[in-house]
Order: sequence, then C-alpha cells, then structure tokens
Amino acid sequence: MTKKTSLPKIGLLYLDYVLRFFDKSNFKGWPDKIEQVTYHWGNDKARFIAEVKRKKIDVLIGNIPATAYETFRDIARALPEVRFLPSLDSQFSNKSKENVTHFCRKYDLPIPHTEIFYIPEKAQSYLASATYPKIIKRSYGPSNYGGYFVHKVDSYEEAQSLLSEKRYYPVYVQDFVPMEADIRVMLIGHKPVCAFWRRPPEGEWLTNTSQGGSMDYQGIPKSVLDLATKTSKAANAEYWACDIALGKDGKLRILECATAFAAFPYIRDWIGQYLMWLLGEGRFHKPNIPIYNWEELGKIDARFLRTMRHIGFSTYTPSQDCGELFTDMTEQRYPIFDTQYRAGEEWPSEIWNLQDNFKLPAKVVPASAMQPVPGSDEVMSETDLPNVAFDESQIRAMLGEVKGVGDKMIDDILATFGATGVVEALNTEPEQLCVVKNLKAKKLEKIVDHWHAFTKA
Repeated sequence: MTKKTSLPKIGLLYLDYVLRFFDKSNFKGWPDKIEQVTYHWGNDKARFIAEVKRKKIDVLIGNIPATAYETFRDIARALPEVRFLPSLDSQFSNKSKENVTHFCRKYDLPIPHTEIFYIPEKAQSYLASATYPKIIKRSYGPSNYGGYFVHKVDSYEEAQSLLSEKRYYPVYVQDFVPMEADIRVMLIGHKPVCAFWRRPPEGEWLTNTSQGGSMDYQGIPKSVLDLATKTSKAANAEYWACDIALGKDGKLRILECATAFAAFPYIRDWIGQYLMWLLGEGRFHKPNIPIYNWEELGKIDARFLRTMRHIGFSTYTPSQDCGELFTDMTEQRYPIFDTQYRAGEEWPSEIWNLQDNFKLPAKVVPASAMQPVPGSDEVMSETDLPNVAFDESQIRAMLGEVKGVGDKMIDDILATFGATGVVEALNTEPEQLCVVKNLKAKKLEKIVDHWHAFTKA
C-alpha cells in the first residue's frame, strides 16, 4: 500500500476588530486540525511569529487589511517556510488605490487616467490646470465603503474645498469616466464564479447599492469575464474580485481589484474547497463551478443566499445512444487553474511602500493611553506624535454629538475598541468601526466628518 503524503498544517489568520472571511466550516472534509492565529495589533509582531512557529503552521490563510499590510510583509519575511494564501504579492492591491494603479500599469490593464501626488504643491499645480470633472478618492484601503470616499469635483475650487476638508493623502485623482454601469466579477483559480451588474440610479453616477444603485446577474459580456480573468492571472491570486466599468464610450476599465471582497457564504465555501484541492496532494476533487451559475442563483432572494451553504454541482455527462459526443461543448475557455507558488517578492516594500517612504508632517491625534497606530504606522515613535490626548469621557462626548449615534452604540464602540482604538481607527481605517452592530456606512461617514471637525477645533 502506498503511504499517503502528510497534508500541510493549515492556520486561519485573524485580526482583532476585523470581520472574518473564512471559518473552519469553509474547509469541509479537511481531515486534520485547522489552527487559528490572531494578530492583536500594537507591538504584537514577535508574539504572533512565535505562535505560528509553535503551532508548526505550514500555510496561513486569510486577508490582511490595509493598516496591517506592511507589518505582515515583515512577518512573512520572518516566516520564510510558511506559505501565505493569498500571497502578500497577491494582496498588494488590497492596501490602496495607488497600489491598484501600479499593478494595472505594470500588467497593461485598462484603468482611468490616474495621477497620484505625495507633494501637495504638485497636486495643487496639476488641479489648477486640469480639465474637469475629476474623481478624487481616498487612496488608503481596498474599499471605497459604499462610495462615501469617492468624490466627483467639477472645478478647481471644488477640489480645493474637498481636500481641505478631507485631507486625503496622497492626493489620488482620476479622470471622470461616464459609465453605463460597472460589473463585479469574483474569481476562484482564475475562473469567474459570480458576476453582477451595478447600475446607477437615474441621473446619478455612483453605482453602489448603498447609494441607490441596482444590481442584476444577467448577460455579463464575455469581454468583461476575459478582462477579469487576465487580471486575476496577473495577480496570481487564488481568489480575486474585479470591479470593471463599462463606459458610455464602450470601453472597459478596471476600477478596483483585490483579494478582499464581500461574498456570500457559499462562495467562501467554494474558495475553501478550491484551496483544499490546491493543498491536498491529490486527495480532494477540484470543485466544479459551472460558468454563468450566477444567472440562476441570482434569481434566489438575497436573504436566502446569505444563509445557503455548501452548494455543489456535479459534472455534466451527456447521454448518448450512438457513440457521438459534442466535445466542443465544454467550459475549457474558463477552467479552474492551479495558482503556482512564486518564491521571492514582486512588490518589495523598500520600493513600493510609498505611503511610508514619502512622509510629510501631518497631524495625528493619539488617545491618552498612546499606542503605535496599527499597520504601516507601527514604526512611528511616540516622539513623532503631538502631545494631544483624549480620554474616554472626551471620546464619548464627541460620539454623542453625532446625530443617530446613541448611548448603546457608544457603549458598544468603546467596549470593542477603547478610547485608544477608536482614535487609531478614525486616524487610519475608519471602516474597522463597522464591526459594531448597526454602525453602517452613512453613520460612519457622519462620525468621520465630526471627528475631523473635532480635531481641528
């Protein structure tokens, strides 16, 4: 009897205050124990590395948020024998819009014309002579969070007013491209497994459903699927999502792409089954996910889709009574691929971490129990930060001034993050606060706007 090869030890990567994408149940049928390791922010790097080594983990699976990306670049270098899925290179686009731009430029992928400025004077000079309208986005982080950090400006004066209020850094400016719609495509092993249109409401330009946009699953063009597949292959991503704009000029342009995206539980199950096949040394079947499955599943009420798990499809075998087979009726145009492990770094931080390599004096407001800001700002010393402190009572009072934020929500926010964590989140990645129940995008925007006014006072 042939002895079975031992399976790699899997660990699921979690971070405090960050919603979990995977659970052990997504890896149904994996025979060995699946470990969990949680990064606790602050000065937790050494402890986290030690825990991974102690548990003898071979593969760490999970997405890394923007604020921890550079920290995990260091962690990955300290764990050269551990395979990260997705790789840190595949997650390069997760960190910022700027990184998406660099990625697309390298692989000649179509995007709106984009300018990025770390020197404010150069941004001012460009905006003063630019043609309008323009789109100005917050670069940091993978998500526009319902479009609330995406702004259309119709003049230099509007751009100036916006940047003086929002203080986005770097200044990330794109040409405004009138769109018919955009299309979200999700891929596993470079194969499209779900796709849907997002259309703006009449007279508007944002397609986000939180802003009144509509969505449907029917008739996704092959050209869109081809572009998404090309993009996924360029990133060498085990799982991936693209937002692709269909302009009124008929051209396709990539708006966003990342390994971090919202997905129904059954899609996360499919990813888990794919990763089991990828790591399983032939013990597990490659999942069969029919192309355009989303057209049928999309007819199901979303309330049911959010609860449906472990949806499976058998491979179609045509019946025959005369020995003839139509072999061209296959899905080989979009097969599931084995994403090959790549040694080395495609996007080393010494070159590509421009968010930290270009530093200008900026006001960052720490809480009274000051700790390093999570992620790339972790290397800052306390002497880099002004001596401005807010205790819990001040943070509670600040939140209490925001319309729609009641005492129960304030209690939940402070219980989850503490005063220090609230300040860190508001200064770096406000979306973290949305782990608090009932704190949604519109309410978050009000909190962020009030925080900016509060710290200016």
